[in-house]
Amino acid sequence: MLRRTLLATTLALIAAPALAQTSIRTRWTVKSSEGLDAIAILGPLSGKPFYARYCEAEMAVFKPRLPAAAAEALTSLHAEADAAGGLLWPGLTLVFSGGPTATLGDLLASLDAAETVLKPPFQASVYWDAADWARFLAGRDRLRLVLTGLRDAGFPEFRRSLAEAPAARRIAELNPLLARLDIIAEQERLLGRRLDPRIEIDLSWFCRPHGVKVQGQRFIAHVGASDQVMVLTAAHEILHPPFDMAGPTARACLAVLEKDALFTRILAEKDKGTGYNELDGILNEDTCQALDQIIQERLGYVVRPAAERWTKNDQGMHVLAAGLYGLLKADGYDRTGGDLEAWMSAAAKGGKLAPASLHAAAARVLGRPADQLWVTPAAKT
Repeated sequence: MLRRTLLATTLALIAAPALAQTSIRTRWTVKSSEGLDAIAILGPLSGKPFYARYCEAEMAVFKPRLPAAAAEALTSLHAEADAAGGLLWPGLTLVFSGGPTATLGDLLASLDAAETVLKPPFQASVYWDAADWARFLAGRDRLRLVLTGLRDAGFPEFRRSLAEAPAARRIAELNPLLARLDIIAEQERLLGRRLDPRIEIDLSWFCRPHGVKVQGQRFIAHVGASDQVMVLTAAHEILHPPFDMAGPTARACLAVLEKDALFTRILAEKDKGTGYNELDGILNEDTCQALDQIIQERLGYVVRPAAERWTKNDQGMHVLAAGLYGLLKADGYDRTGGDLEAWMSAAAKGGKLAPASLHAAAARVLGRPADQLWVTPAAKT
């Protein structure tokens, strides 16, 4: 990841007339969480290359300590998540984030009282899904085995030796930089609705390669992520969901996209380990990616130009993001802002999301022919 300070950027932001603010709405909190890291380590402990390659040295030390019963329970939980088309540890953080997460002990206590501690906030959130909750309860006994196995293997001490000092340094670096960035104001301008001004970042040692949104305006990011990537993660994650993913606008969009053979191919051919294995998940994620690319540009820095980002990330599967970004820019929405849900509803009903329009917009952004927007991964060189 590119490592550079945002000081020059933030000073430029303050000076830029187009983005001048009478006051900064965004209120940042940066901290670290042993409990959320205890869930995040379940990714690399699975042995899946998607996760394990990021912390091979840590796994060489810690994985042999994990009791066999805990390792077996973790394997079965990962298998069930895979079969359901989901990712285990990001899904677990979503449920657990409704309760206390400061320590591993907090997680165990919440697990034992899940119906009273975890279910009410999860059920009240925009993420509620009865099937997800049923799977959580079905795996509770095995999850308890895993979490007690982490405790018995000395996870709190192990994590503290790795993460405590880097997290303290990172918090001291980020606080003065983030205080100058009004991410919330930009998101409100593009979504067309008011947001809670608070953003909470939980720094994690084991979360790579994910930045994970949980309940509330809170997300998990790697402690070593650059200033630039940290801000991008905030610009992206707080947007989820960009509108009601069970509402009429989402249904109208999906009705159009379901008929598009391009997305049928992408879902069939992509690596399932990258997530976004259902069309509604792609709609949610790619809408947010299109908007966060605009926010990056508005703030005066870009982690990756649009064409490069959507060509390289996740095997190039985010064609919808490129198409939406192109359509929004063509409409001048990046300059004017507006009501995103109304814009998406009109796009679905007015033909903008149909292949002829959407594919052409994506092709312009990606700089390649409309019939080559997706290349089967096995065929890539």
